[in-house]
Amino acid sequence: MHYYKQTRYKLLRTFCVVAQKENITHAADQLHISQPTVSLQVQALEREMGEKLLERRGPSVRLTPEGRILYQLVQPIAAGIDSLKETFAASLGKMEQGELNIAVGQSTALYVLPKYLERFCAAYPGIRINLHNVEGQSGMKKLLEDQVDLAVGPLLHIPDTIVYKPFVSFGSILITPENHPLAELKSKITLEDIGPYGLILPPRNMSTWRMVDTVFRQHEVPYSVAMEAGGWEIVKRYVEMGLGISIVTEVCLTGHEKIVAIPLCDYFPARSYGLIVRRGKFFTPQAKRFIEMFDEKFFMEDL
Repeated sequence: MHYYKQTRYKLLRTFCVVAQKENITHAADQLHISQPTVSLQVQALEREMGEKLLERRGPSVRLTPEGRILYQLVQPIAAGIDSLKETFAASLGKMEQGELNIAVGQSTALYVLPKYLERFCAAYPGIRINLHNVEGQSGMKKLLEDQVDLAVGPLLHIPDTIVYKPFVSFGSILITPENHPLAELKSKITLEDIGPYGLILPPRNMSTWRMVDTVFRQHEVPYSVAMEAGGWEIVKRYVEMGLGISIVTEVCLTGHEKIVAIPLCDYFPARSYGLIVRRGKFFTPQAKRFIEMFDEKFFMEDL
């Protein structure tokens, strides 16, 4: 019976990794076993459960509806066993090792996260932090597949599978070159004033582009995009050069830029940044400590 339970856990853990990676080869690499062994273990689990758990599409696999139900049941258990040593140490008041995986966009990593990471690293110097640089929906994918413990950043639309807890917000700002015609309008500026001038915006898959597009459409004001450029530092530099104007979040402004900044709070809502986690996720002690640094009552609520 003891051997049977060990074997069952091995099958379930393999199944969880395959579900997360959606690829037999990648799962085999993480588990340090061969691809045929992974396939055989999944097939053995399917026989035991009496259900087809994965759909195979060439090198990729996807969970069937039955497989998704099993994954939701098993993943917290497997994660708890995998982190048992760290959880036990934390229960004894020790937090000397382990790791923390965070999905984060470039702007959040550059402007929002540093002071929080500094505090956490000072308190827990032995914990290794892995920042997964993500763009658009790739961070959400990593969350749902449990490739990361949590994400930090803005979130415009919150699906039912996600918990979002904002902890800070910033206003939206129009930035122009110092000698630009709009620079003189200051607080009197309108969307109609901005529309004729070419905007420099992040790529279309980014939340900032979608927010700008939504606001102009809601007010039925035409606008044009002169350039798409990734990263606020690049955008600010190109505005300084006179290549266009832009709408950015005030967190990216240092006060040393050679640009004019004009608030747009009459048109754009404040941009919040928050903790993003998968609903029902098992959290390692390291992840719990990091989250509680932002919100001490986070785990008192129903997640």
